[in-house]
Amino acid sequence: MYTLPSCPKCHSEYTYEMDGLLVCPDCGHEWSADAGSKATEDEKVIKDSNGNVLNDGDTVTVIKDLKVKGSSSVLKMGTRVKNIRLVEGDHDIDCKIDGFGAMKLKSEFVKKI
Repeated sequence: MYTLPSCPKCHSEYTYEMDGLLVCPDCGHEWSADAGSKATEDEKVIKDSNGNVLNDGDTVTVIKDLKVKGSSSVLKMGTRVKNIRLVEGDHDIDCKIDGFGAMKLKSEFVKKI
């Protein structure tokens, strides 16, 4: 059985076909059936403080001393963060930092190397 892709806007699974377009009954979004589940116009591009586009696996440097919430330590300017992962939300970088562990960062406080 052929299943239709979920809505790229609201991720509803209740989509249907109408006149060659896919339609979401929940949010009313319509998109081309040949585009499938690709939502290129809806994908958010995450950029660093200098405007460079960030990708999963990039290495970045912290550009400002950052207080670590729940700790008395500070993440120093110039700290190198390897193998970042981009996520949705306010803090859009998920990473592991030596000496600190798992942490989320805002892209506006890093620059790509």
